[in-house]
Amino acid sequence: MELEEKSKYGEPRKHDPSFRGPIQNRGCTDIVCCILFIIAILGYIAVGILAWSQGDPRKVIYPTDSRGQFCGQAGTPLEKKPFLFYFNIMKCASPMVLLEFQCPTTQMCVEKCPDKFMTLIKAYAVNSDFAYYKNFCEEGVTNTMGVAEILKQRLCPAMLLPSKPFTRRCFPALGMKGGVITVGNSSTFNDGNEIRNAQDLVAGVQNATVVMEARQVVMKIFEDFTHCWYWILLGLVIAMIISLVFLILLRFLAGIMVWVMIAMLVAVIGYGIFHCYMEYAALKGEAGANVTIKDLGFQTDFTVYLQIRQTWLAFIIILAIVEVIIILLLIFLWKRILIAIALIKEASRAIGHMLCSLFYPLFTFLLLAVVIAYWGVTAVFLSTSNQPIYKIFNETNCDYSRQTCDPANYSTSPMKAQCADSKCLFAFYGGETPYHKYLIALQFYNVFLFFWCANFVLGLGQMTLAGAFASYYWAAKKPDDIPAFPVFSSLGRSLRYHTGTLAFGSLILSIIQIIRVLLEYLDHKLKGAQNKFAKFLLCCLKCCFWCLEKFVKFLNRNAYIMSAIYGKNFCTSARDAFFLLMRNVIRVAVLDKVTDFILFLGKLLIVGLLGVFSFFFFSGRVKAFQNTAPTLNYYWVPILTMVVCSYLIAHAFFSVYSMCVDTLFLCFCEDLERNDGSAARPYYMSPSLREILWKNKEEDPSEPSAQQQQQQHDEDTQLKQEAQEEDTA
Repeated sequence: MELEEKSKYGEPRKHDPSFRGPIQNRGCTDIVCCILFIIAILGYIAVGILAWSQGDPRKVIYPTDSRGQFCGQAGTPLEKKPFLFYFNIMKCASPMVLLEFQCPTTQMCVEKCPDKFMTLIKAYAVNSDFAYYKNFCEEGVTNTMGVAEILKQRLCPAMLLPSKPFTRRCFPALGMKGGVITVGNSSTFNDGNEIRNAQDLVAGVQNATVVMEARQVVMKIFEDFTHCWYWILLGLVIAMIISLVFLILLRFLAGIMVWVMIAMLVAVIGYGIFHCYMEYAALKGEAGANVTIKDLGFQTDFTVYLQIRQTWLAFIIILAIVEVIIILLLIFLWKRILIAIALIKEASRAIGHMLCSLFYPLFTFLLLAVVIAYWGVTAVFLSTSNQPIYKIFNETNCDYSRQTCDPANYSTSPMKAQCADSKCLFAFYGGETPYHKYLIALQFYNVFLFFWCANFVLGLGQMTLAGAFASYYWAAKKPDDIPAFPVFSSLGRSLRYHTGTLAFGSLILSIIQIIRVLLEYLDHKLKGAQNKFAKFLLCCLKCCFWCLEKFVKFLNRNAYIMSAIYGKNFCTSARDAFFLLMRNVIRVAVLDKVTDFILFLGKLLIVGLLGVFSFFFFSGRVKAFQNTAPTLNYYWVPILTMVVCSYLIAHAFFSVYSMCVDTLFLCFCEDLERNDGSAARPYYMSPSLREILWKNKEEDPSEPSAQQQQQQHDEDTQLKQEAQEEDTA
């Protein structure tokens, strides 16, 4: 029955006395995928060059006036005019603003926003007031022109309102007095034609800012990064040093370090629960602290959420659940943790003989940084490569309303003659050329190639480390038989022979990831839909593709290991790795996954330490840091950045250990199938790793014990000797 079960997953490896680890004489694999990948990269470079020649990132940074000019741009006549001023902000109350993202009123760049209320009629009567008023008028306004002529040509606004800059745009400084909205300490104002309430300005301000709110948050976050980037870099360097020191200590004190790591992680999470409870208790009785997150809604100032008790209660519940899960896993898996510690010790010995492997993640970081930077810059240039589109805006009925126009000759055009009060104003960025029509396709190609290149870089790191650690395992005498420069040799083999295999595996993974991105996009678009079946189907698809991505990552990882050892193509390597794992499925659960869990706890510990330290530093909770820490809009920006980046750094360094464990595990399983521990077929595993085997067999009753295996081997040897004696007789 056992033989039938094993044959379903292929035949076990046979003993080969000439096998000494990664095969040197190998050929190129998956050549078609290699050629396809090179063509895709060349196309990616072409897209980048095209985007850089057409794009203009200034469109994201600076506001644009009615002529399509950038306010505040250095080296231009508008360099000292960074703010955008609206002639009539109430025109922004039109629903068309939400469709076209542009108010149908003249907009101009100004040096500063108006700080007092006045009308053109009153200002015209006083020279000093009119001189101030002309700062908010277009060029060409003189004292000899009458008020009626100025308003007819729309050279000046009919009135000025006290305003404040918001995302480099001048919006009325609305206030509240006795429950009534005011502007300039008055609840009414004269717009030149009639007396109006300050409440009428609210709709215009809201529509004008609805497009800007997200940008305001982004700009504030960007501003925070400019103020604290050096502290973030220092924190990431500390995370790198801690990770490196931790792994070096793990090399010599694996058992002690694992238990210390587990104890410290439990303590850090416990302190997090205690701190959240103290914040929760401190808000008891505070005004507004019992407001729910649902009632509060979305706020651009995220510190508001820390002033309500429900936020801290949610933190307490999340941390408590994580703490309980970790403690329960430790209780039920402590025996297997002991076995996994022994496997980590063996991995430490392997890494100790090739310490340069610990620094290989820096090379991966460099390649990933290039990929991410290229993708980000290309995405920005693609999104800003549209041309300025001008449209006709008017106050009376006009057949040409909202049609495109050319501001250069609009004053003499038939459209101006028919609609005398119309103006040709900048509307948005777009275009009708073939390039602009396929911008979405180019953005999609940019995202897809980003996934493909990133997965290729990660796969290259996995295959390189796998080849190096496999050469350690299959060395008969360690470290004498380990080849010189194993990491560099493995990197050379991977690039020379297996670029196609890496491209094939990363292509499959990238296709799944891009499908997941599209599903997330559809989910975002269907959030307001009432069709419950569509929501359920979409949820199922997202779950299935998430599981598929995890499985493909697992399969790719082991396929790269087999390809690094035997030099075969992707499909053959993936099949061999899968069958080998299925023939040793119990060992996979006992050793491999428990080891991954321990290494994951190590990553959480480093992230927790950096997160706690950065919280006390940037939040100003510690007096010693109050004068040192920078002043920020959102102190959670550097904290979240350091937490995410420190996890990536810890993951990169711990991935060396994880890859070493996975490689040794596959070699370990092959060693058991190829050899039996006899003098003719000795194991390549170390005595400590052999001890893991026997402990593992005690967990697996289907496997024969060491004594039974040795007894069976002695019986087979005796039978062979008797048969030879009979043949001789």
